[in-house]
Amino acid sequence: MNDYRYKQIKELEQKIEESRTLLSDPTLASLAQEEINSLETQKKAIEDSISKTDAKNEDNFDDKNIILEVKGAAGGDEAKLWAEELIRMYTRFAQKKGFHLEQIDEYVIKISGKVNGVGAFGIFKYEAGVHRVQRIPATEKKGRIHTSTATISILPELDDIDIHIAPDDIEFEAFRSGGHGGQNVNKVSTAVRIKHKPTGIVVTASVERSQNQNREFAMSLLRSQLWEREIAKRTEQISSLRSTQVGRGDRSEKIKTYNFPQDRLTDHRINKSWKNLPTILAGDIPSSEVELNSIR
Repeated sequence: MNDYRYKQIKELEQKIEESRTLLSDPTLASLAQEEINSLETQKKAIEDSISKTDAKNEDNFDDKNIILEVKGAAGGDEAKLWAEELIRMYTRFAQKKGFHLEQIDEYVIKISGKVNGVGAFGIFKYEAGVHRVQRIPATEKKGRIHTSTATISILPELDDIDIHIAPDDIEFEAFRSGGHGGQNVNKVSTAVRIKHKPTGIVVTASVERSQNQNREFAMSLLRSQLWEREIAKRTEQISSLRSTQVGRGDRSEKIKTYNFPQDRLTDHRINKSWKNLPTILAGDIPSSEVELNSIR
């Protein structure tokens, strides 16, 4: 199979073997073992992401709207700032493409519509994964380059017929939002929190002034998260879908690096780079779809 992930596994195995040669050195054994553990974790994540079945039905979700969620990962406050920049980048990208956007929560947006006959999932599915940034944070006084990460989750929006949620399984709560939105948001209980009792999943929506609108957004997000949990249990049935999200690796595998000192974006899945990060972060995201389709 012509899959870039097998190449990455071989490279990781080579690094693991190189690190094992250092285990005999008492002064380096501890560091070597730590490196081996890290490499083994990366290898397992890639192996878990490889689909072994035919992906004939992988485009079933391509016409779906999506829920795009960004989460700051490694890097503390810098990771949170990076997540904010990514959500702005994808918002601008979607607007330039002509999609319709609705903000569900601070780091969650719904993207709807089609462009040239392709739905949001078909356009955004390759963005799922870990996005790494290398730059000097504004708070860094010594000019050191920091590395931080954020995860991108791309979930198809499903109708209730796809994932049925019984009314008795829902625990609903309205509360006053402490976020942006003006006096009305802070004085009236328009924000909502929904708990799915069978699974314990809790979702919130607080952007809209209308409680009903926030409830609709929260239910949409809940259906998507229930879908994600369901497909994790049915590996054989959704292996084709996993293969479309090339490089996702259960969110542990980095797919892109944004290197600010070198003004370069690199897609590690196809070993290709682009210059001009300001333009990219303004929404002009280069497409890797053709290359990724060719290696599936």
